[in-house]
Amino acid sequence: MTKYEELIAEYEEEMLIQERPMKNDGLYADGVAWINSGQSTSSKRCVLAEEVGHYKTTVGNILDQTSIENQRQEIRARRWAYYKILPPELIQFAFADGHTEIWDIADYLDVDEEFLRDALKDYGIL
Repeated sequence: MTKYEELIAEYEEEMLIQERPMKNDGLYADGVAWINSGQSTSSKRCVLAEEVGHYKTTVGNILDQTSIENQRQEIRARRWAYYKILPPELIQFAFADGHTEIWDIADYLDVDEEFLRDALKDYGIL
């Protein structure tokens, strides 16, 4: 079972998770997370973690990102995702195991490079 499938299994009792072709990477609304099926498995895992983060931390329609409150909720969901699938201890373990390049760490931890970079920035490492 892939890490993406494990994440699905962890939350499939709480919410409906569906993959489909989409213009954006993912979307969460009313107990359903839609994930763009045209992405790599590691990217789908990162997107699903963020959509679960929306399920766990946000309220209402936050699609209008010109609103400061909606921006805060978006950041809260992303941070939830970082800590869920890429906690700082896991990054430290990757370094200790000899993985030092962004692409290598991302591959080792089964996340996409952009998600890793964003998490490292959020943790104050980059």
